[in-house]
Amino acid sequence: MTLQRMDNVLIVVDDLEAVKAFFVEIGMELEGESTVEGPSVGRLVGLENVRCTIAMLRVPGGHGRVELDKFHTPAAVRDGSEAAPVNALGLRRIMFAVDDLDEVVSRLLAHGAKLLGEVVQYGDTFRLAYVRGPEGILVALAEERRG
Repeated sequence: MTLQRMDNVLIVVDDLEAVKAFFVEIGMELEGESTVEGPSVGRLVGLENVRCTIAMLRVPGGHGRVELDKFHTPAAVRDGSEAAPVNALGLRRIMFAVDDLDEVVSRLLAHGAKLLGEVVQYGDTFRLAYVRGPEGILVALAEERRG
C-alpha cells in the first residue's frame, strides 16, 4: 500500500469570513462552501447534533487544500491560547511558497495580520516570514531566490 497524497489540513474557526479572507489574501482560491449535518456526520467525527459550515480553499493549480470548519452545533471549544508560541506542542503552522514575499506580507499586514518575528534570509536560497492571522492561525511564507 502506498500513500497517494495529502488532501487537506483542517482548521476549526469561529469567524469563517475573516479566515477565508486571510487565506484568499495569501493567494488561495475558494473551491466551495457548504453546510454538513446529520447523524452520519456525527458518527464520523464522534460528536452529536453536528451542524457545520465548511469552506474548502485550494492552492492555485490544485496541489494542496485548507479546509475551514465553522461549527454551529455543537459549539467549537478553545483548547489553548490564540497566541501559542511556535514551540508549543501540536500542529503549529502551515507553510506556503510565494513569488513575492514582501508583497504578500504587506497585504496580510494591511488586513490585520501580525508579523511574528521578522523577514529573514535563510542561506542563499530562501527568504522566510511567519505571520499570525485571524484566530491565531500561524502561516509561514517562503520565497525561493533563483538565479
